[in-house]
Amino acid sequence: MSQDPRPLVVHLLHRFDTGGLENGVVNVINHLPAFRHAVVAVTEITAFKERVTAPGTQFVALNKPPGQGFWLYPRVYKLLRELRPAVVHTRNLGAMEFQWPAWAARVPLRVHSEHGWDTNDLGGVSVTNQRLRRLYGARTHRFVALSKAIEQYLTGPVGFAPARVQRICNGVDTQRFSPAVAVPQAWPYRRGEHLVIGAVGRMQAVKDPLNLVDAFLRLRELCPAHWPRLRLAMLGGGPLLEAAQRRLAEAGAADQAWLPGDRSDVAQLLPQFDIFALPSQAEGISNTLLEAMACGCAPVATDVGGNPELIDPEVQGLLVPSQDAEALAAVLARLVSDAALRERLAAAALARVRAQFSLGGMIAAYGELYASART
Repeated sequence: MSQDPRPLVVHLLHRFDTGGLENGVVNVINHLPAFRHAVVAVTEITAFKERVTAPGTQFVALNKPPGQGFWLYPRVYKLLRELRPAVVHTRNLGAMEFQWPAWAARVPLRVHSEHGWDTNDLGGVSVTNQRLRRLYGARTHRFVALSKAIEQYLTGPVGFAPARVQRICNGVDTQRFSPAVAVPQAWPYRRGEHLVIGAVGRMQAVKDPLNLVDAFLRLRELCPAHWPRLRLAMLGGGPLLEAAQRRLAEAGAADQAWLPGDRSDVAQLLPQFDIFALPSQAEGISNTLLEAMACGCAPVATDVGGNPELIDPEVQGLLVPSQDAEALAAVLARLVSDAALRERLAAAALARVRAQFSLGGMIAAYGELYASART
């Protein structure tokens, strides 16, 4: 047992790998030194853990194969009895069932947060998933919703009492993510000569990267005068990376696109985007959208999840229907052709993030929630 007197928070999630949810966990751990922290992954912990800088943070991978995790309950119970945390904080449905062994281990405060829609249940319409959340949440003290849409889902179809649900939106580190003049050595384009449309996110179906590729290619017809200087940068790896690269190559646009896979220098690369595009089919409160806004990019996002909470159309950015490459292309063409509009939206987006979505506000909210534990 640790001799450190600070209360321990166990962050229990399905997998600890590159992603917005995991990035939020890293931010909480690194900026909340009043607590000790441990990360328990139901499946695996990857090199992403190197982003955690808080001394003494523990990491435990349970290496669960696919399927129901009931057989892991005794192991999780034993682990929690050994760690004796003040708080167990599970995230999303893939880890929510472990609220039950946390209850059995008599953890003083049991918290569960929902970060966005499940990839196989966009919009939260599955009655089975609603019932599972009610079952797993029966022994949970507090629920955290990262967007208004998720809050309404938890208090509506799922049926949790509003008093048990708290909304805490993601916050962005505006010191780390900010407009920058210096150009990183890795950046392949030249400001002023090229106009860059960029995206950051895992290349998987729910993020819909191929929709952005198709919209970019459509700009060849919509903006023929601008086309030679247009560039597409998509940062992130995943199962659709090769498909995106192949589609660009088949269209003869491979030389106008940079798809390098996962990057550890996103904070340095984002300020080089002129336009940030988020083509997702579903979102909670998008970390990458907030980060792009903080870096002074003009944002375009699909009208899903928490995106309308970040962007008032025509004020801080532009919203488009999801899975509609033609609509996305039309909005991108408008921004490509109107530098004044890009500058106005970028400035308003930057101001909104700094005023309403600070990392400090998010950390303070989690600190107050965790401090409510009665040990």
